[in-house]
Amino acid sequence: MLVNEIIEYCQKKNKAYIDYPFGDIPICFKVNNKIFAEIYPLENDYKITLKCDPLLAELYRKQYEDVVIRGYHCPPVQAIYRNTVYINKTVSDELIFEMIDHSYDEVIKSFSKKIQKQLLEN
Repeated sequence: MLVNEIIEYCQKKNKAYIDYPFGDIPICFKVNNKIFAEIYPLENDYKITLKCDPLLAELYRKQYEDVVIRGYHCPPVQAIYRNTVYINKTVSDELIFEMIDHSYDEVIKSFSKKIQKQLLEN
């Protein structure tokens, strides 16, 4: 999967926008000032970090060992809520898109009902 395909997919999320709070890398996607995707488009270290429900995150880590790991840059308390996925041929594009969708939904769910409604309106 190409970086621009992931960027294009993330940009299609309602009210999502690109931000660079840590410099040029990672490319962060936010909704209402909260990150749902961090893309590291390095040729030798191509990966994406996404928010995830802790139980589902653990399932992904077990199912895709050495491809999906705890959020590598996160403090231990937050690492269980983030997965870093090394993008290569062992993970399908569809699975990456599902993980992005889940991450976006997890961030949306963290807001009040009122904010959720505002964010999901077109």
